[in-house]
Amino acid sequence: MPIRHHNKTTLWRTRSFAATILFAAVVAWAVWPKQAEDAVDLRPVVRTNSPNTLRVEASSNGASDFELKPVIRAATNGFQSAASGASASILGGFAQRVFEAQLGLVRKGISPGSIDALMGSQTRAGLRAFQLKENLPLTGALNSATEMALTSSAPSLVTFTVSKEDLERLCPLGTTWLAKSEQQRLDYETILELIAERGQSHPNLIRRLNPGIDWENIAPGTSVYVPNAELPPAPKKAAFVRILLGDRVLEAFDDSTNLLAHFPCSIAQKMEKRPVGELHVAVIAPNPNYTFNPEVFPESPEARELDRKLILQPGPNNPVGTVWIGLDRTGYGIHGTPRPEDVGRTESHGCFRLANWNAEYLMKLLNLGTPVFVEN
Repeated sequence: MPIRHHNKTTLWRTRSFAATILFAAVVAWAVWPKQAEDAVDLRPVVRTNSPNTLRVEASSNGASDFELKPVIRAATNGFQSAASGASASILGGFAQRVFEAQLGLVRKGISPGSIDALMGSQTRAGLRAFQLKENLPLTGALNSATEMALTSSAPSLVTFTVSKEDLERLCPLGTTWLAKSEQQRLDYETILELIAERGQSHPNLIRRLNPGIDWENIAPGTSVYVPNAELPPAPKKAAFVRILLGDRVLEAFDDSTNLLAHFPCSIAQKMEKRPVGELHVAVIAPNPNYTFNPEVFPESPEARELDRKLILQPGPNNPVGTVWIGLDRTGYGIHGTPRPEDVGRTESHGCFRLANWNAEYLMKLLNLGTPVFVEN
């Protein structure tokens, strides 16, 4: 009897222990995918050496908080390297990994859109472009092989010291076309906007990196953390450019179809305004002015009342940003934008919008006559 009782107890304990192990395994299986790569099943990318058959089939799209006081330094021009690990202590976890990957992509000439430390659709498309370029598995996810290939010894953050000149150039933007046409320049409205563009970043990330800053009251000499985002030196000129309407992506290639640049791109809202086919670069104009033609904006009450065209002066808040690349179809071009964080998420009247910093880089890759293939 005692022996039989002892065996039943041992059996009960064994079964209880096995059940516990099984339950733990089920919980781990359920939780693990959410904590790992945030991976999705993306369609494969297929490219060939023929510019007429090249296709990209890219598809869709947490952070912790940490208080860090901004650094105040004597006024200097430009950027200074920030303390090592500063961004890690601010962002932390998966957000830090995404942030580092976005910086790595930028340094390869592949834009994830405005840097924001979030794993969105534009970052996934950038990762796929990089994976294809480096012959890595095409996942669009931030796996270990991709992270390793994007690793850089450059600091993640630099400190930008706000100068008196930076503050003096700020100016309010008129709320009507007529008011804008009467301004001497269309410059940045806020210091946050200026700093975000210099860091190729979303304004929300700049706020997050500098939680102690009062953006409405910044004095000269204030230093703020900014992503150390720097596109590579412009390589050889592009042999052709691809604009993939379905993916809202613009890419430039050399004559061996090696990828030189990859940028998110806004396209025309109306299908009939999307010029599918082969176009060519006809004009390259840095810091352009902009001609407002009321006939192009029939939805605008103000435009319907105007009986003449208006000329708007250059500046980052000019409707075409800091670059105009005219194409050989009247009224069409590739250009910058006053709101880079909206690129690829909003639509245009017909032109192809890039972030100002990407338009400026693309300009360096082009010659007059460079083919631009627009595909659905």
